Amino acid sequence: MTSTSHESAVPGCGKPSKSGLARVGFSTGFGVLAATLGSAVGLGNIWKFPYLTGANGGAGFLLVYVLATLLVGLPVMMAEISLGRVGKANPISTLQALAPKGQPWWLIGAAGMLGAFLILSFYSEVVAWVFAYVVKAMRGSILSSDPKVTEAAFGALISDPMQSLLWQWGVLVFIGGILLMGVTKGIEAITKRLMPILLLLLVLLCAVSLSLDKALDGLVFLFQPDFSKITASVVLTAMGLAFFKLSIGMGTMMTYGSYFRDDQNIPLTTVRVMAADLCISMLAGIAIFPAVFTFGFEPTAGPALVFITIPAVFSQIPMGQGLMVVFFVLASIAATGAMLSLMEVPVVILHERVGLSRPKATLLTIALLVVLGSASALSNSTLAEFKLFGLTPFDVADFVSSNIILPIGGIFIALFVGWAWGLDKFSQAMSNQGQLHNQQLIRAVFFLLRYVSPALILIVMLKGLKLF
Repeated sequence: MTSTSHESAVPGCGKPSKSGLARVGFSTGFGVLAATLGSAVGLGNIWKFPYLTGANGGAGFLLVYVLATLLVGLPVMMAEISLGRVGKANPISTLQALAPKGQPWWLIGAAGMLGAFLILSFYSEVVAWVFAYVVKAMRGSILSSDPKVTEAAFGALISDPMQSLLWQWGVLVFIGGILLMGVTKGIEAITKRLMPILLLLLVLLCAVSLSLDKALDGLVFLFQPDFSKITASVVLTAMGLAFFKLSIGMGTMMTYGSYFRDDQNIPLTTVRVMAADLCISMLAGIAIFPAVFTFGFEPTAGPALVFITIPAVFSQIPMGQGLMVVFFVLASIAATGAMLSLMEVPVVILHERVGLSRPKATLLTIALLVVLGSASALSNSTLAEFKLFGLTPFDVADFVSSNIILPIGGIFIALFVGWAWGLDKFSQAMSNQGQLHNQQLIRAVFFLLRYVSPALILIVMLKGLKLF
């Protein structure tokens, strides 16, 4: 990334990238952790994790998700970040430089860019709902324990084409503005301040939810598995969620890895990110499901679950309106970190591969997303009857990115490290050129990447898609 006057060079950064451009990275170890957490921890935890857990049977889905994270998500995340730090460039240039001559591994980076665009096309609309709900919460118009009231309020928002489009465009401009500030002043500065606030607010929400009458029913649903509900489709959905929530398979972590300091402990950082991501997902589930059972909502309510449940929670407690505002501000914070990392992928590729300046690359990305994202924004209004295989444009973008593109990206990243890059280079990257004594861990992760992770992903994906 091009250095600017307000960004100072740091260890491992400010040096030429494989693309020939000087890059500036994260300035502190905490900044690395916070920014990576900001990418992995977002609305995937607060919005997508609860609704998919509810729609797929609760605790059984959670168990599969944890296993998918450990056996597939974590190794691929380590691989992506290692490749990024060595390559010091965008995903396409990194894979082009590190691959054996003549082999087209760079296509993984191109597919990742497509995946990032697809995710942003629907994710930006979900973020738009969250920002809209901050205003609704301030006005007090959604503060009710009546399911009909909260469902009607959400329905009115998503069925209004003008509101949907304007809120989405506002979100895209907001995130683009942060990216224009660069890595040190933009991504790192924002996430370092937001992540601790996010955790504190979520703990407060859990305390409120656990005081509700049927909190125990919600906890049983979340933590007591019903193994009969675990199907191939459930496993595929859980794996897709693991990729989505950890921001892997689309080049995001490879991009962030290119900004990592040379002395950053990659294995330790990724384990911390995974643990924090899982912890925040659990807290979100604890905050949501006791309320679902207390007020008679359906756990299978889908993408609307958070938006119809939270107002009911806060309608029953003192200072409920203020706390509801806090919750949706929290969700906005979570969404900001994830949106930053997603948009950084196409921005840095357009900057380094196409040669656009960073401001022009950011503006072009926003313009493309305004067009592409409009289909998702209008999926519940103007385009509600336009369906492909029974799915709205919103659902198509979600399904294709999470259940096809990201898993395929994960397969090829694992295969690249396991068979093309090799153990020696992976070991050097993961051990900081031999400075860290973690060879046993490296060999275990390499074994997973070479044999276990790609096979598991492929089997689960094909079975979940009913291709065999």
